[in-house]
Amino acid sequence: MVRIGVDAMGGDYAPLEAVKGAIEAGRIHSDYQVVLFGEKKSIEAVCRQEGILTSIEIIDCPTQIEMGEHPVKAFSSKQDSSIAVGFRYLAEGMIDAFLSAGNTGAMLVGSLMTVKAIPGIDRPCLTTVVPRLNNHPGLLLDVGANADCKPEHLQQFAILGSVFYVAVNKVENPKVGLLNIGEEEEKGSLFTRATHTLLKNTGGINFVGNVEGRDIFGDNSDVIVCDGFTGNVIIKVCEGMYYRLAKRGVQDDYLDKFNFKHYGGSSVLGVNAPVIVGHGISKADTFVKMIELAAEEVNSGMIQKIKDAVAAHLNPQATA
Repeated sequence: MVRIGVDAMGGDYAPLEAVKGAIEAGRIHSDYQVVLFGEKKSIEAVCRQEGILTSIEIIDCPTQIEMGEHPVKAFSSKQDSSIAVGFRYLAEGMIDAFLSAGNTGAMLVGSLMTVKAIPGIDRPCLTTVVPRLNNHPGLLLDVGANADCKPEHLQQFAILGSVFYVAVNKVENPKVGLLNIGEEEEKGSLFTRATHTLLKNTGGINFVGNVEGRDIFGDNSDVIVCDGFTGNVIIKVCEGMYYRLAKRGVQDDYLDKFNFKHYGGSSVLGVNAPVIVGHGISKADTFVKMIELAAEEVNSGMIQKIKDAVAAHLNPQATA
């Protein structure tokens, strides 16, 4: 049975929405076992107040890392926090995946300090879903973990994104594109031109060339790679536009695809276990999606597939 760890103290509506999401996920999927990490008294008090009956396992964690805290300092000093304890359980194999809607920086720090990066991966990255009109959403990475990148980092993102797309979306040989200011190979900055050359000669990916901003939501590519600065700006623009149009009463099926609640969280790719980071305003239905995504990553054997791909195409000396 897949054991999914959930930080019950992360997010603006903690612990209630995390608990409700965990209960619902367990009701829908009998093959999931959810483990909550957080202050047991607070979790039990919320359950009593809301009339929720749950038999979910709770790992008592007396402290929590707040959203505004410095990630490295907080993770290092609060080893009894829900995030730190959750990562210890993950590193020791007592849970198969871990997720939180709390401090993103602390989740990235925890990923690197406990479960560690996969050999051959220098910079783990964050992903986001790109809504498209066809039945398969696109994937954009990195979207915030690495503001400054080298071409080699985007090469790693391309491998990570391609394996992830196959494992989660069940699409073989996904098209990988490089975000740029023109389709032609010679367009862009020194960084993007060097990256294009590197990706063109990278095995294990179906590189289709440059992708312009206007084509992000089209079918030109399934996986789009970029530096984390650019990726984060893109998702924040999309988020802002969605909320403003929704506030004006605009209703459209495609526009609704930009609501993050349909997709759960962002996968941290490049570390030795499935880690999911959710939006701070996640409600119960979003926690369900995060739990489902985490379970899919476990059941598909995605981590081992990434290790195999990295060893074959990026770091021949790495052992799977």
